Amino acid sequence: MNHDNIKSILIVGGGTAGWLTACHLAKKLRCELPNSVNVTLIESENIPTIGVGEGTVPAIIDSLKYFGLSETDLIKDCDATFKQSIKFVDWMKPRPEQKENYYHHVFDYRGTKTFDLTPYWLMGVNGQQSYVDSVGYQGAVCDLGLAPKNITDKEFEGLNGYAYHFDAAKFSLLLAKHAVNTLGIKHIKAEVNEVTLDKEGAIESVITDKKGELTADLFIDCTGFSSLLLGQALGVKFISKNDVLFTDHALAVQVPYDSSSQPIASHTIATAKEAGWIWDIGLSERRGLGYVYSSKHTTHEQAEKVLRDYVQQTSIQNTDALTYRKIPMKVGYHDVFWKKNCVAIGLSQGFVEPLEATGLLVFDSCAKMLAEKLPVKLDSLPAVASEFNVDVRKQWDKVIDFVKLHYCLSDRDDSEFWRSNSDTTSVPQSLLTRLSYWRERPPSEHDFTSRHEIFYKVNYLYVLYGMNFKTNIDDIKYRYTEQEKAKQGFMRINNFAEQAKSTLPLHRELIEKIKQYGLQKV
Repeated sequence: MNHDNIKSILIVGGGTAGWLTACHLAKKLRCELPNSVNVTLIESENIPTIGVGEGTVPAIIDSLKYFGLSETDLIKDCDATFKQSIKFVDWMKPRPEQKENYYHHVFDYRGTKTFDLTPYWLMGVNGQQSYVDSVGYQGAVCDLGLAPKNITDKEFEGLNGYAYHFDAAKFSLLLAKHAVNTLGIKHIKAEVNEVTLDKEGAIESVITDKKGELTADLFIDCTGFSSLLLGQALGVKFISKNDVLFTDHALAVQVPYDSSSQPIASHTIATAKEAGWIWDIGLSERRGLGYVYSSKHTTHEQAEKVLRDYVQQTSIQNTDALTYRKIPMKVGYHDVFWKKNCVAIGLSQGFVEPLEATGLLVFDSCAKMLAEKLPVKLDSLPAVASEFNVDVRKQWDKVIDFVKLHYCLSDRDDSEFWRSNSDTTSVPQSLLTRLSYWRERPPSEHDFTSRHEIFYKVNYLYVLYGMNFKTNIDDIKYRYTEQEKAKQGFMRINNFAEQAKSTLPLHRELIEKIKQYGLQKV
């Protein structure tokens, strides 16, 4: 047993995962102070970011505020825009009563603050109004191209809940600058050529091309899909989840705006296609698009045609010269995430498709968890590692359940991809169990009591009832007797919606004002 204190941590790999981890560790360990733990990040100058992490969820705001970053700097330096929702287009068969075939998973939820409107919506108290428009107004705000706040609102505050879209590479640079200049992180640019192990099978050092041999008490693997430390050097096996989530490739492309006045969507657009789905993200200077697809259900050539057709349909300019980048995706996670003196964060730990911005959400959550759980003494590492592995495994399993929910609820049967996704043999039993009792009653807060949940009741509600999930409450209608109160609740939300529509600015208009004037500090 080694009773010495942990004195040095080496993060191998930069990118969003590496620099998020650096910032969380630096803030918790107070790396800017004398005698603190020495935290160093080493990254290659030759490895680009994957480039599919341009969307976030509201949890990122807590981290940015904690780090001491400025929302104005984020908007100016990272081409950032606001994200209020994911708009799911064509994930269900078209219905005659719908003008357009989509639903929103928004970030605000007004329908259960003090009184749950969900059972009354299921009983038809609000007529034919959609679920999202019955319990809030953010879907309507998104459809009108409005922002979640005004220029007079302070940083990280607004009328509506929100997250961001941003250029992932520029976001990493912003984090790096802040980590080094403000938080006390040491930064090395060099290539790791070799990883050495000690006689106990732990990592002893990394051998670099420019800085020679580097040692540390704890190594953080942020080397992406290659998983240089955890997967390759320590031999931790990868558990594929392609039997549950079929998509295994993405094609990505950056598309210029048709004009400087083209509206910017304040939501991610996720459009279902025959073998997957296309993301469409509006940054301030361009759009980021990509097709996430299953190579077992289409060819790479056909996938590129599908994405090219989408680009041409949504842009009036000539897009023939655009560059399309193919990205193989390893869907699943490693058997353990912390082995010996090595912890994996980011793609080196695990990955599922970027639906619902799961990647950045899990990376940020795990980095924060590591910083909070990190012990003082070296001999405490094994116990903390064991807890960390249990917690992170459960977190990944919950994320996979939520992503699969979008597929297994779809009634599309126009291709083998969608027919296979509706086959219950591909659905985790944990998700099937929840769905079975949600057919008899609405989801409850008590269905989500685990701290390992990434997505909670409100998230499931929007997807379930956006995708026409049937909860039959005929046998328990007698429990819900406050119909007049529910009607008033629906009416109040409708009035809020009208006020929001008249007070919120257009999204592009707000972004341009922030770039010119900035936002008031909190």
